[in-house]
Amino acid sequence: MNAGFKKDLSLLDLIMASLGGIIGSGWLFGALYAAQDAGPASIVSWIIGGIAVLLIGLVYAELGGMLPESGSIARYPHYSHGHVTSFIMGWAAWIAYSSVPAVEAEGVMQYASHWLPGLWNAQTSLLTSMGLLLAAILMFGFFLVNYFGVRYFAKVNTSITFVKFIMPAATIIIFLFSGLHWGNFSQVGGFSPEGTSGILVAVATSGVIFAYLGFRQAVDLSGEARNPQRDVPLALLISIFIGIGLYVLLQLVFIAGIAPKDLMKGWPSLSFNAPFAQLAVSLNLGWLAVLLYADAIISPAGTGNVYIASTTRVLYALANNGYFPKPLAKIDAKTGIPVISLVTAFVLGLIFLLPFPSWQSLVGLVSSATVFTYIIGPVSLAVFRKTTPTAQRPYRLKGSSIIAPLAFVIGSLIIYWTGWATDSKLLVAILIGVILYAIFSLIMPDHIRRPDGQSMKAGIWLIIYLLAMLAFTYAGSTKLGELQNWIHYPWDMVTVAIVSFGFYYWGVHSGYHTADVEEALENIEQTKQAGAI
Repeated sequence: MNAGFKKDLSLLDLIMASLGGIIGSGWLFGALYAAQDAGPASIVSWIIGGIAVLLIGLVYAELGGMLPESGSIARYPHYSHGHVTSFIMGWAAWIAYSSVPAVEAEGVMQYASHWLPGLWNAQTSLLTSMGLLLAAILMFGFFLVNYFGVRYFAKVNTSITFVKFIMPAATIIIFLFSGLHWGNFSQVGGFSPEGTSGILVAVATSGVIFAYLGFRQAVDLSGEARNPQRDVPLALLISIFIGIGLYVLLQLVFIAGIAPKDLMKGWPSLSFNAPFAQLAVSLNLGWLAVLLYADAIISPAGTGNVYIASTTRVLYALANNGYFPKPLAKIDAKTGIPVISLVTAFVLGLIFLLPFPSWQSLVGLVSSATVFTYIIGPVSLAVFRKTTPTAQRPYRLKGSSIIAPLAFVIGSLIIYWTGWATDSKLLVAILIGVILYAIFSLIMPDHIRRPDGQSMKAGIWLIIYLLAMLAFTYAGSTKLGELQNWIHYPWDMVTVAIVSFGFYYWGVHSGYHTADVEEALENIEQTKQAGAI
């Protein structure tokens, strides 16, 4: 339910929210780290990542039109599988979303060190104490923009996102007419020096998936849209297609823009603190470098602002579901914002600054956690097709019986490619959340809803899925950075794909018609009849 939220977001606002999530620090650093992992074949990584996100986005286009909910990543599984599945997904979403403002603030400081070298230690690739302090102040700015209400947030974000789109688009065009080194695509190990495994690792850990994952912001804010059933699906698909085109072309000009002398030690040794700005200088485009350094503050800051809004809605949804204390779901009548959730999101973001003081150190964790939360979408869609066949679907995904399981499998593969070092931390973080939920549901029954037997039964598949994915990352091939190499490449991927198909159908079979989904659909119908939608 979305009672208390102000419905102020237009189609343009929703597009800019998703596009603002997509165009952040990913475009500033992703091309470099992808090139280190895959060389020129990193272009293929961006295409694979784009297709993967597009398939997931098609699923959420139907869900977002059918059930426009603020903090929907925690609401859809609540409607399709009950408490246990929804809590696990919501907790993972909190881990992913709440850390992104810190990632973006760190990206700003890394580029700002061009003017203020005391913010960044190039030898350790970490922020200094002053860098951390200024990153925290910047995050407080994100907080203030969101505090004054969704209408103010939309005005600021739409303006910033327009600028964020202009700079990477202009960079592509200017680089293309600046004497690029096209021989880079065939030299230094050829087009794919690290083979297919390098391409896949780049998708998961170098910032490719991380860059694309902002597409769901329109869904997270759908409870505050003027016409969500029409606008949310459109916003999702438009932003994803723009993002794919932009990132593929950025990687293209980055590869060709590198001076051959910088590749003498190979792609993995490639090193830039400010990739596109430094390339601009090497191409005698000093004036463009100045603009890029300025944009490097705007782009990540805009994305951090969007994600603190999404984190707030996820916390609201978790409290609304009955998993977190009730005050987090209280909407301020004046601003239409769950203020306590916003304050909590800000504090949590500050915590993520402390143990991970570099951009790349957080990207793998964020990507894996976010993709994990997205795989529930295909499962929930299939459950809703069974349990609520007559519900209005303004956008109905054709071929969902093929696209939904395929999206689930691709999401599982991305989690696998992320590797043991990251996935083991994610599982521990999720298990901590489950333990805390169990404890607080016992000692705070008035605030935390206890899971019933049906929801516990419906969540078994997800718990076993988590353990299975962790086992695969432990036993998988060393080509993808795993430990034991018990399942050799590429049979490890074949095995993960086959097993994932099984878990998808188990998850669909575990879903059931919840009382909450019926109530939500009734509320949407009543709102429409009242003329609000």
